Amino acid sequence: MTPGRRATDLVILLIVASVSASALAAYATFRIWQEGAKDEGRPAGAIVVLGAAQFDGRPSPVFAARLDHAIDLYLLKLAPILIVTGGKAEGDRTTEAATARTYALAHGVPDSAIVLEDAGRNTFESLQSVARMLHGRGIRDAVFVSDPTHMLRVLRMASDLGIVSYGSPTPTSKIESDPAQKLDATIHELGALGYYMFFRGSPAEDSGTAPGP
Repeated sequence: MTPGRRATDLVILLIVASVSASALAAYATFRIWQEGAKDEGRPAGAIVVLGAAQFDGRPSPVFAARLDHAIDLYLLKLAPILIVTGGKAEGDRTTEAATARTYALAHGVPDSAIVLEDAGRNTFESLQSVARMLHGRGIRDAVFVSDPTHMLRVLRMASDLGIVSYGSPTPTSKIESDPAQKLDATIHELGALGYYMFFRGSPAEDSGTAPGP
């Protein structure tokens, strides 16, 4: 094979790889947005709300929107328990789960109905703990609440962990209302989905929100 032919073949291979990667990214983006547009809220054994940033016991706007929706589902009696998730980031004095518990109590959820998962530092760690909690209680299904762009990955992980999973994305997501944030969150999810497929985990301290202020 001549040097010229080798160079031509290499260019062709690079073009094919680039087109394939672009097609895969486009399909994954479609699936992220498709899953985020579906609300599968229904009676189940538990409602699980994924944690997000909190500021010294006060939920961030993203977290508050998730909690508001999860609380609404609980008050509609879709499930007997509300599982709040999220551990403590470096430098924090409290956990996302503890912040969520305080918020839920203030919005009409009885303490007896709230279950804390406060060890997970990322989506997968939290869902692993949630799966153990559900299995230990003999609960087989749950409704998961997070931002729309986060739902595909959450449901895939939960299903892989043996939970019959339904998604109910928050309709008041602060990310969805800002096109730039939605694009950032989608790019973040593309990377996080790839990470999960290869390593069966989540990036450090990942909560399904795009990095940034």
